[in-house]
Amino acid sequence: MAERRVTLAVTGASGSQYALRLLDCLVRADVEVFFLISQAAQLVVATETDLQLPPKPQALEAFLTEHYQARAGQIRVFGKQDWMSPVASGSGAPSAMVVCPCSTGTLSAIATGASNNLIERAADVTLKERRKLILVPRESPYSTIHLENMLTLSRMGAVILPASPGFYHQPQSIDDLVDFVVARILNQLGIEQDLLQRWGE
Repeated sequence: MAERRVTLAVTGASGSQYALRLLDCLVRADVEVFFLISQAAQLVVATETDLQLPPKPQALEAFLTEHYQARAGQIRVFGKQDWMSPVASGSGAPSAMVVCPCSTGTLSAIATGASNNLIERAADVTLKERRKLILVPRESPYSTIHLENMLTLSRMGAVILPASPGFYHQPQSIDDLVDFVVARILNQLGIEQDLLQRWGE
């Protein structure tokens, strides 16, 4: 069954294009998105794209709603210390969360249950409630610490989905490479997508 409410957290690793394309696809699929973004991710988005995201949650929510032509209330943005937001509690959080891209610092914090900000707390809630947590690291090479944190989280039930696009679909553009990874995330969420054919189709 497809998820109709998803938490999408964007952290400070390179690869903000993956997050923005995923947000676009979730909106098009009529999924309600609880959107979290770190300060470092704001800087990465400004560096890697032409977007200048407003820093305040309310302004960012309005910007994203207009930019992605979302219906009113479909995208909800929460600040890093908004402990009263639905994602901070098991009784209010969506049944799935994606951290895309997932910095290795965030990976470490989630693996150790740090919960120092709302992104970390939301991931902690997802794990403790045995809900789907998808982490999209984009780092190279991985250190032993990174790999051990991934193994720890995998054993907890998290899905480790590195931003490593394949080439068997003969991509013609960077957008095709981005769509490969986003399609894999959507498949994990059970959301129909036409970005990438499934193997054998």
